[in-house]
Amino acid sequence: MIAPDAGAAVLDRQRRAFLRDGAPSRQVRKDRLRRLRAAVLAHRAEISAAVSADFGHRSRHETELMELVPAIQAIDYLIRNLRRFMRPERRHVGITYRTGRAYVAYQPKGVVGVMAPWNYPVSLTLVPLATALAAGNRVLLKPSELTPRTSEVLQGLLAEAFSDEEVAVVLGGADVGAGFSALPFDHLLFTGSTAVGRKVMAAAAQNLVPVTLELGGKSPAIIAPGHVNDRTLSSLVFGKLSNAGQTCVAPDYALVHQDDLQAFIEAYGAAVERAYPAGPTSPDYSTIINDRHFARLRGLLDDARAKGAQVLEVGAHPQGAAARERTLTPTLVIDAHDEMTVMQEEIFGPILPVRTYRTIDEVVAYVNANPRPLALYWFGDEDADCVSLLSRTTSGNVGLNNTLMHVAQDDLPFGGVGPSGMGAYHGIEGFRSMSHAKGVFVQGRWNAASLVRAPFGRLADRVLNVMLRR
Repeated sequence: MIAPDAGAAVLDRQRRAFLRDGAPSRQVRKDRLRRLRAAVLAHRAEISAAVSADFGHRSRHETELMELVPAIQAIDYLIRNLRRFMRPERRHVGITYRTGRAYVAYQPKGVVGVMAPWNYPVSLTLVPLATALAAGNRVLLKPSELTPRTSEVLQGLLAEAFSDEEVAVVLGGADVGAGFSALPFDHLLFTGSTAVGRKVMAAAAQNLVPVTLELGGKSPAIIAPGHVNDRTLSSLVFGKLSNAGQTCVAPDYALVHQDDLQAFIEAYGAAVERAYPAGPTSPDYSTIINDRHFARLRGLLDDARAKGAQVLEVGAHPQGAAARERTLTPTLVIDAHDEMTVMQEEIFGPILPVRTYRTIDEVVAYVNANPRPLALYWFGDEDADCVSLLSRTTSGNVGLNNTLMHVAQDDLPFGGVGPSGMGAYHGIEGFRSMSHAKGVFVQGRWNAASLVRAPFGRLADRVLNVMLRR
């Protein structure tokens, strides 16, 4: 185990190892990815048990579906595409500089720091780790202190698979996290809240460390008129209630056409009951991570009630079933308005505020009046309203007639905009964000630019007239 105050020493050791060994070959990178894959699968049951213990209760199926499957698929994707990602990219050379050639070589940055969150403590640690390893870097990880059992399991399995010159884990609380973010990494990736992301970026700026910030925000789900149906509501409930809503790309609020409001309320409740027939006591329904977050969510509902919202608990309510600790019933907040705290903060729980609209212009105006979200969801036809919404709003990613699934597409970049994030770490964009794009120009035997050198004369004038011609 690495002591919490040893982060700087481990970083120095990893950097010296990187400088000693140089950029790893494709085969070395594949070997590291395969070791990571094998270690995760070898500890499959231990990981699921640790996550459930940290949350109080989380279904093994949900952990494997939402954590292990994305991690394994990301590793496999990186292995399959590594040759293509590593290949130098030829670039255009202007006629003046021919017969030279230009290309971009993608080289590892060195040592990458990864600060992972608590809500998906496995996948949001391992996918950035795999991306950094594919790009040829050494990696230092700081998992969340709110999921200590999972962090210890990850530390153990990574220590089995890697030397600490390749991958190392630093454990500790918020003070350790603050110190970690101030280390002089070659790149730093942080996943978490916007408020903490600002602090991380400020700390990294002291060493001019480039950052990738995966934050959150209020991701809207817009239901087109006439599209309140089983398909829409099943997807909405999946996105909202997986991990009890503790998902950065979960639909944070719904915009429903005013004529469909009552149908939406009834259909949402029915979809919740189909997904969780035992209600909040269902074995597939997760608990809230800790008492502080549970109290925060209850406070959002109390504030909404006090400010005039209709607060509706939905789904099944079995008689006599013992409630789990820190379990919050799926809840709709009808007629939510901007003065309510539930419409000002990212919810991160099984609460769905609902607002009504009349026209797509109202929807666009409302989305644009707020910080750009990490995700935006549209349920409806790919018609003129859909085109208008997508072309006139900006969000990290978009799901059409689905929720969350854009994150599972390994070949798509995943990242936010402004308050919802900066940069991406999926797809080739992730590989390149953790690589240095080094431009190389190779001079040919002759080029026109060589004629424009001191001492200048008529020939220089002629060449310049050609180069500056309209």
